[in-house]
Amino acid sequence: MAKSNLSVVQLRCEYLDNPLGINEPKPRLSWVLESSRRSQMQSAYQVLASSSEKDLKGGRGELWDSGRVESDQSTHVVYEGKPLESSQRAYWQVRVWDQEGNASDYSDAAYWEFGLSQGDWQGKWIAFPTHVNNTASAPCPHVRKLFTAKKKVARARAYASALGLYQLHINGQRVGNDVFTPGWTEYSKRVQYQTYDVTDLIERGKNGVGIIIGDGWYCGSVGWFGRNHWGPLAHALLQLRIEYADGTVETVVTDGTWEAGTGPLLTSDLLNGEEYDARLAIPGWSTTRFDDSDWKPVKTQDLGTVPLLGQHSQPVQEVLELEPKKITQNPTGSYIFDLGQNMVGWARLKVKGPAGTIVRLRFAEMLNPDGTLYTMNLRKAKCTDVYTLRGGRTEVYEPTFSFRGFRYVEVTGYPGKPPRDAITGVVAYSNTPPTGTFECSNPMVNQLQSNIVWGQRGNFLEVPTDCPQRDERAGWMGDAQIFVRTACFNMDVSSFFTKWMDDVVDSQSPEGAFGDVSPRVKPIGDAAPAWGDAGVIIPWTMYLCYGDTRVIEKHWAAMVKWMDYIAAENPSFVRDKRLNNNYGDWLSIAAETPKDLLATAYWAYLADLMAKMAHVIGKQDEARQYDELFAKVKSAFNRAFVKEDGKIGDDTQTGYVLALHWDLLPQEKREAAARHLVADIERKGGHLSTGFLGVGYLTPTLTEVGRLDVAYRLLNNRTFPSWGYSIKHGATTIWERWDGWTTDKGFQDPGMNSFNHYSLGSVGEWMYHTVAGIDVDPHKPGYKHIILHPRPGGGLTYAKAAYDSIHGRIVSNWRLRKGKFEWKVAIPANTTATLYIPAESEEEITESGESLGEAEGVRFVRMEEGFAVCEAASGEYQFVTGQVPALVG
Repeated sequence: MAKSNLSVVQLRCEYLDNPLGINEPKPRLSWVLESSRRSQMQSAYQVLASSSEKDLKGGRGELWDSGRVESDQSTHVVYEGKPLESSQRAYWQVRVWDQEGNASDYSDAAYWEFGLSQGDWQGKWIAFPTHVNNTASAPCPHVRKLFTAKKKVARARAYASALGLYQLHINGQRVGNDVFTPGWTEYSKRVQYQTYDVTDLIERGKNGVGIIIGDGWYCGSVGWFGRNHWGPLAHALLQLRIEYADGTVETVVTDGTWEAGTGPLLTSDLLNGEEYDARLAIPGWSTTRFDDSDWKPVKTQDLGTVPLLGQHSQPVQEVLELEPKKITQNPTGSYIFDLGQNMVGWARLKVKGPAGTIVRLRFAEMLNPDGTLYTMNLRKAKCTDVYTLRGGRTEVYEPTFSFRGFRYVEVTGYPGKPPRDAITGVVAYSNTPPTGTFECSNPMVNQLQSNIVWGQRGNFLEVPTDCPQRDERAGWMGDAQIFVRTACFNMDVSSFFTKWMDDVVDSQSPEGAFGDVSPRVKPIGDAAPAWGDAGVIIPWTMYLCYGDTRVIEKHWAAMVKWMDYIAAENPSFVRDKRLNNNYGDWLSIAAETPKDLLATAYWAYLADLMAKMAHVIGKQDEARQYDELFAKVKSAFNRAFVKEDGKIGDDTQTGYVLALHWDLLPQEKREAAARHLVADIERKGGHLSTGFLGVGYLTPTLTEVGRLDVAYRLLNNRTFPSWGYSIKHGATTIWERWDGWTTDKGFQDPGMNSFNHYSLGSVGEWMYHTVAGIDVDPHKPGYKHIILHPRPGGGLTYAKAAYDSIHGRIVSNWRLRKGKFEWKVAIPANTTATLYIPAESEEEITESGESLGEAEGVRFVRMEEGFAVCEAASGEYQFVTGQVPALVG
């Protein structure tokens, strides 16, 4: 039999590459198929898993041999092999058969490793022996221990965590490159740990291990609410498992035998910054050579009952570095370094000078008119690092447990004139891999896409935060749900949102209320409409974009509790009770949509999503119940808010957008409502007035009702309010408010004025799925079947986008040239697509120089509103058609 042209690549377990220390007993396995030919599909697969990579090479699956499974499934294949023990590694590989029954080669081997079960933890939490001051950060504890590896080491794993933050060192070397570990969770419900392969760091004989402990989210400053939200004292936890060559195992754990001291890190706070005195450095503190005779025994605390779970998402890491674009000096003598990009992370300082010299770094997103830092919008966040030189040779400093959002760095006290490399911007965020690219012929729109991506980088740090600079940085639910589809295009956020949904559910109240923020931060209470509703919207989006049903099944009960929480106080099916903070269409401009209208529209939307998700996981009775609820809320919405002439509520753009987009209107009133929507835009001079809730649906709704021209006008606007207005005035990220800064009023209220806040960037979804034309089919989610439907307009002469879906790379590049529409398309192997090709007839379309009827892999179906609708198999295609003036004028 011939060999298949399919090759199996990009093996992942629970969305991750070769994860260590996961606690999922039945992880899901996924792979991508590639082929140089068109129309290649998987008809069957076989997965082998073994505790030995050598066994795999011999074609044996000692842990699991799935056998030949007749299926085209290449994502979320559940491991059904032998249960793994703690610390056990499973190697796995896949081969597939194509549609003609030809087998591929086996893939290269990948692996995952089970972590520690809850009962396998042996140590205790350890902390500095004296309590931290409850009102300010104290010196960061350094804890250490010596141990002896008596034999030849074959394999070693470090399982580490903290109530707070930790940085692990072994024999003088930092372990791993993750930062802000173990991450932020609802600490009363779960604590994450990380697993590191430290085999190469353990020496035969004596060894030293040490941990630096920071306050972090656990007991440091969070939001504007002060400190100690989960506890008054940071603790660390370590279990070091050493396997010797003879098969024996030794374990080193945190317990009362560890010693504690302090070093140069005098204060460290996520919001306020760090003070570091290099004269107090303690070289070799995690080695066997260090004298710890004046250190004190640590304070210990039992592990308790809160589960410790291995991190199942990408950690925060240093991802990029930025060099200064410009340096200026203020009359005060300080220097301002402009990095040219609003970013999140910290500044690396390079300096040489006398011992005791104090260099102060302050940070800001914007400058005042006189060139000084604009810091009023930081509120109580100090965002300041203070470094005291040790003296002598060149010194390099970067903070350990603190980050901030900034573009400008003010350097005060630098000895002499600082060179350009005195400051480097270190960009850090949850290292979610980039998956999407978008570009078009309009440079302003390209800058908008850049701003959206940078806003996502800056605010996807452990949780989807609202802003990275001021004293807030909370996981606001409303922001996350309106941006999630855009986020899924830009980066692989599958594991990021899987983790965060655990935070959302862990933060649910006993009554069923989700929080405004997750993890919850007191005194922020139960969630408002559209904010708590993220607990339903995020799982649905995960299903759409990644084909993930487990996230629905896992959190179904929590979603039902939220729906019951809403229904219990709203028997009229108008959602006007239990609205809590009820933010409405947050930060809308020159418009005020009634809050009960918004709440009721969202309730209907949730009912529709719950019905769809119930169908997906086989709960047909519940699906019918939620379909009935949708009908009842829709009817109540029309009675309460929709007038006979099709006007809705107070005649705002957001009111029309939600009603139209979520199918809340009777068919006979849709056209009138669409006219009223466009009329309001025209009354406002062709400008939008939507806030957080309406903005993401505005351009899609205009497209749906046949006003693509108006959608493009909004995209292209450069006058206030618009995306282009902020870009015209130098924005490199999305602003929190349309009027964050204006030429006539300057800065807005500093009490709430972030210049890196992704919510208003939710237009990015429309840019991908309408301008470029890449969209998901909800009936075959995860881009198993793809909708490719570009809609040229707005004066654009080209748009090109690529998206690395869970099934492989999708490409849509179109160009208007010499009176023709040219379109390059790539459809991954093992998927299919529906194509909408702008054309006046089937006959005018060619593919790779051939008539459409002769093209391999593509079949014409029908003409529909100026598009030739075709079904296509996997492969690369090049279509050319006559330009259609109605679409591109």
